[in-house]
Amino acid sequence: MRARYSAYVLQDRAFILATWHSTMRPDDLPAEDLQGTRWLGLEVRAHQVDGDQATVEFVARCSVGGRARRMHEVSRFVREVGWWWYLDGSFPKEETR
Repeated sequence: MRARYSAYVLQDRAFILATWHSTMRPDDLPAEDLQGTRWLGLEVRAHQVDGDQATVEFVARCSVGGRARRMHEVSRFVREVGWWWYLDGSFPKEETR
């Protein structure tokens, strides 16, 4: 989770795509998903591992167009061949300040 957050901070499209599970990976990430966002911090609130499946709840703070935002997500991961792969995430709450 922290590595994926860092990849977003660094706008490392290749790493973000490489850590997505092959069954869920998009063909590409639109440039607007990476540009124009200034990432300000990551708080991992909870995580749960059940065998080869896991969830991570986090809040990522950022600024988009000068407006502060908080992205609250519960991400799902699966472990295959010793690696954790991002599947998808649900967004229980997004706040604008």
